[in-house]
Amino acid sequence: MKIVFLGGGNMATALISGLLSKGIAANNILSVDISEEARSKLDAIGVRTAAAYEDSGFNPDVVVFAVKPQNLKIVVDSCAALLPKSLIITIVAGIQTSTIAEWLGGHQRIVRVMPNTPALIKAGISGLFAPQTLDSRDRDMAEEIISAVGKCVWCDEESKIDAVTALSGSGPAYVFYFIEALEKAALEFGFDAEASRAFAIETFLGSSRLAARSDDPPSVLREKVTSKGGTTAAALASFASDQLSELFIKGVKASEARARELGAEFGEKLK
Repeated sequence: MKIVFLGGGNMATALISGLLSKGIAANNILSVDISEEARSKLDAIGVRTAAAYEDSGFNPDVVVFAVKPQNLKIVVDSCAALLPKSLIITIVAGIQTSTIAEWLGGHQRIVRVMPNTPALIKAGISGLFAPQTLDSRDRDMAEEIISAVGKCVWCDEESKIDAVTALSGSGPAYVFYFIEALEKAALEFGFDAEASRAFAIETFLGSSRLAARSDDPPSVLREKVTSKGGTTAAALASFASDQLSELFIKGVKASEARARELGAEFGEKLK
């Protein structure tokens, strides 16, 4: 499988690194980026690089769009004639598959992906969407590539990519927010910065690992930690009194609504 990455930023680099670790040959991967700095970083791990796709002489099975949304139309226009037989994977936020298909003259072999930043350490989760016309072979190829940096979940409707954006795309920020809060609580109890950070991070890390390895749902794991009238129950009662769960869900829904708004706004600008 020969793969071209149009864009050599952090997410493209994470995917390339993951593919190399899975055994994809370095000379079967090409990264195209106008930045000499970005190319030099990828040169260092052995993959092929180029400043412009049309000058590469590379005939790929898969092309991954990994540029900023405002630059995608320019990139597509520059190489559309060279992509008629390739599967297109786009990790560009906010631009629908139908828009890319139109730019590519009706090309339908397109998969839209919303990854998240833990992909940088191969611990990500990505939402994927493709038109129903995409065959199983193309779906398998897309999943093979994206799973190089974590788990994959297919969406049956493209609109759900906005929900994925709110859940896992923005989700790391929510986790960091709660880590910050627990760390701040530790500081207020008089622990130094190093200990406070350790208590916060290791509690989240260990609890997440336990949840991942357990057959019990999080609600049952929570109950196992909570004794009636005990310390955990006091904290949970305070959270419930402040409607913390409802407020959290409200925030996630606000993120999803904003994702839809930004997609619509950007779509209008591209017309």
